[in-house]
Formats: sequence, C-alpha cells, structure tokens
Amino acid sequence: MSLKEQITEDMKTAMRAKDSERLGTIRLLLSAMKQKEVDERIELDDVAVVAIVDKLIKQRKDSIAAFEQAARQDLADKEKAEMAVLLAYLPARMSAEEVTAAVQAIVAELGAKGPGDMGKVMGAVKAQLAGKADMGQVSAAVKAALAS
Repeated sequence: MSLKEQITEDMKTAMRAKDSERLGTIRLLLSAMKQKEVDERIELDDVAVVAIVDKLIKQRKDSIAAFEQAARQDLADKEKAEMAVLLAYLPARMSAEEVTAAVQAIVAELGAKGPGDMGKVMGAVKAQLAGKADMGQVSAAVKAALAS
C-alpha cells in the first residue's frame, strides 16, 4: 500500500472514530498533496508525499516557536498535536552518526575539497537522504565534512 493510500485509509478511520483533531490534520495533508498534484499535473509517489509531510512539519515547528514566544500555549499545543499526527507518516529517521557517515561517503565519492563544493554535495546528499534525515542536521554535517 502506498503512503498516499495509507493516508486516505487513516482519514476514513479517523472519520469513523470521530477523531476531529486527527481528521483535520489528515485533511490538511491530503489538501496539500492534491494541490501539488494539480499545480504540477503529476501523480505523487511516496518520495513526494514524504517531502510534503516534511514541509508541513517544518511549518508546524516554526509556528510552535512563534506561538510560544507570543505566550500562546493553547495554539502551540494544537500545532504540536498536528505535528505528532504528521510525524507518523515519515520513515524512520537516521541517527546523527548515520547521517555523518553517509555525508562523508558522498563527499569522498564526489571528491569535494572545500566549502565551494557545498552546492554539489548538498544536491547529491538531498537526493540520497531526502525523507530519511533532518535536512538541517544534514546541512550541518556537510559543512563540518567540507571544513575539515
């Protein structure tokens, strides 16, 4: 079963269970997926769905930080609940050590020498680790690998 089908099934389950918070978050995700399909006239595969989920989680993290800074804990809690639902659709994340090892392997494979090669390395790393690792963590690992 594809990730897209799984999300649709989870929506039906949430409807039957009358779980309005989970249902709202899943509908938001399905809406973002449909928007991407319509805009680009494509059929989404699992990699594209994971990218959308990643983007929505990043938005939630930014919102949580803003709401907590504005002392709006009620809204921050709502965003945290949505983020928890979205996290269920991501594949297992790589550990920091695994990310570092993968980045160093790619740097060695490309023969990258210094910070000037950051774009080339990030392109290769993004293609290989998209959805498997936090890209902020990956970026830091690439900078560290190219600095040494």
